[in-house]
Parts: sequence; C-alpha cells; structure tokens
Amino acid sequence: MSKRHSQKYKIDRRMGENIWGRAKSPVNNRAYGPGQHGQRRAGKLSDFGLQLRAKQKLKGYYGNITEKQFKRVYTEAMRRKGNTAENLIGLLESRLDAIVYRAKFVPTVFAARQFVNHGHVKVNGQRVNIASYHCKPGDVVEVREKSRNMALVLEALGSPERDVPEYIELDPKAMKATYARVPEFNEVPYPVKMEPNLVVEFYSS
Repeated sequence: MSKRHSQKYKIDRRMGENIWGRAKSPVNNRAYGPGQHGQRRAGKLSDFGLQLRAKQKLKGYYGNITEKQFKRVYTEAMRRKGNTAENLIGLLESRLDAIVYRAKFVPTVFAARQFVNHGHVKVNGQRVNIASYHCKPGDVVEVREKSRNMALVLEALGSPERDVPEYIELDPKAMKATYARVPEFNEVPYPVKMEPNLVVEFYSS
C-alpha cells in the first residue's frame, strides 16, 4: 500500500470515522482504532481532547497540510473580520487543491495536491503548481489540455460518489471550474461532522 493510501486510511481508523465518505474506507468494516488496543472502550475525552481531535480531523481532511501551514491559515482567519471559524473554512476551501478536489478533477484530496504539484492545472490561463495557492472568487481553474485524457481525471469526473457543491461552477466537457464564491461552513459537503469552533478554541486557549 502506498504511503498516501496508508496515511489516508490511518486517519480514518484513528478518528473512527469515514472522513471523506469513501466506499473503500476500512472504518466501514472496522469502526474502531488501529493497533492491538484499538477495540478497547474509549475513555471520555476532556475539553482539550475534543478540541485537539476536531483540529486533527479538519487538518487531516485537507490532505498533507503540515501543522505550520494549518496554524498559518488559522492566524489569517483570526486576522480577518467576521467569524473566525467561518473564515477558517473559507480559507481552506479557497486552496487550489481543495477546488480541484471539489470540481471532481481527481478522486481524493491527496491526489489533488499531487495533481497540482505535477503541473496539470491552470488558474486563469496560467500554470500553477502550488497546492496551497489561494484562489479568489471568479478564478477559473482548469485541467491542462495535455492532461485531460488521464484515466484519473476521466474516472473522477464520471464517479457518482460525490456531487460538485454550488460554490463551484463546473463545465465538465471543458474541464473548467469557476470558484464562484467563498462558501459558508454549512455549504461545504463534509461527509462527517466538522467543528471549526472547537479548532478556534484549541488555538485560542
């Protein structure tokens, strides 16, 4: 099993939830933690434990984001006017790899990061290979012409597993997606319950 897949499934097992709603998640068959003690009854988490878990789950959902990168996103969310939790989700969903994933150009958030890093994506006609690139409303994200026949892309676009959210305007034939607007938290199609308010509490405590 590749490092990417093992890491993805490890997060699912550790959280005891199918974070991405994937049909192949091991949690579908084994809804308990990994390791020889995984089936032991879990103790009640403290407030700090709940906050840490919420942070790990949200950070893990967006793929290989490091703690340093995630903290930087939180700091920017706190700096902006308005609700910090809402700002945090808006900033995470504005990442280029997140938009590539939401547009169904690739099957997973892990694949989205790799897809962008390998130069398969353009933003407003310019090639961008930085997964954390911050997109603005109105930006057009597209798969490069040379990459449009990749099996990965064709399979992802044809998959019924996920729907494209309303804040992404997709033209599947042209393989173009317009980031229409920054979404509110309740618009983001998380398969499991996310608690960005607890993430804010974690960093502000």
